Amino acid sequence: MSSVRNARVLFNSHPESYPIPGETIVYDTTKTIDLQSIPLNGGFLIKTLVLSVDPFLRYRMNPGVDDHMGSFRIGAPLDGFGIGVVLRSETPEVQAGESLNNSIWTVFQEYTVYPALGELQILKKHPKLPLSVYLGAAGMPGQTAYLGWKAYADAKPGEVAFVTTGAGAVGSIVIQLAKQAGMKVIASAGSEEKVEFMRSLGADVAFNYKTTDTRKILEKEGPINVFWDHIGGEITDAGIEFAADGARILSVGYISGLNSSTGWPQIKKFHLVGLKSLHIHGILVTPLLEIPGYLEEFYEVMPRKLVSGEIKYVEDLTMGLDQVGEVMLAVLKGTNKGKAVVVVAEE
Repeated sequence: MSSVRNARVLFNSHPESYPIPGETIVYDTTKTIDLQSIPLNGGFLIKTLVLSVDPFLRYRMNPGVDDHMGSFRIGAPLDGFGIGVVLRSETPEVQAGESLNNSIWTVFQEYTVYPALGELQILKKHPKLPLSVYLGAAGMPGQTAYLGWKAYADAKPGEVAFVTTGAGAVGSIVIQLAKQAGMKVIASAGSEEKVEFMRSLGADVAFNYKTTDTRKILEKEGPINVFWDHIGGEITDAGIEFAADGARILSVGYISGLNSSTGWPQIKKFHLVGLKSLHIHGILVTPLLEIPGYLEEFYEVMPRKLVSGEIKYVEDLTMGLDQVGEVMLAVLKGTNKGKAVVVVAEE
């Protein structure tokens, strides 16, 4: 029997602003594993294939996170969404060679023993879709977009939608869902290249929020009936200010405050929520997956639409577990192009 490397990505320190690759996040190759003899104790051994790098990982780098996700522990591996292949199994429901994706966290290391199937799911992959897409448009981001829109948008033809980070993994799908619902779509992103991408998805008004005044765009093109927001702060205030009476505000993220050392930006226009009878819904994918029929509908509809091209997607694939820190920084600075996925290994 012989051991092989079991590289991992460790959380090393709490960042004050952007995480620093090699300091906040450290690639470690000191651990080994014997794939044939390591005890499974009724569980199974997974080889990690692909990992998702998402903005919420930065939130978990803050100390004292006490919600359902929790803070990362100093000295422990990161964990998040991922897909792996089963190498050995003592769990009756899981067979060697099957691919598993997770609705709990995948450890950011090459090999991991899991004690039981739990919320891990055997992946039923469409033969024409790459595995990595099940971390993006056919995975958690796609579920967030499709199921959040289904549950709360109440879209009507001729209405106006405003989508922030419209070139991202979630926002890009929301643009397409809104257009398919017959809406006029306003969308923002942080570069001219991303603006062109949003136009290619059908956005009627696409702009760079870093060089264009969001308020002026919304004042001209609104009022807004559905506001899909990933940013928070001043952008949220602008969306509320130019919302139509009875508009639906779907709050998905708060990226403007993720890397701030001064805390979360405050909303100054909240008094308009009552005056305009606005409906605010927080979008978290886990409760949506628990609604009867929702997950089944997603896997029935979304892979088919992705294969046919009815829903377009873009991936940003990076090779190597050692690149997680750099990819995380790119995601937080908005320099990635498409859904950020780290390819750890081939099957």
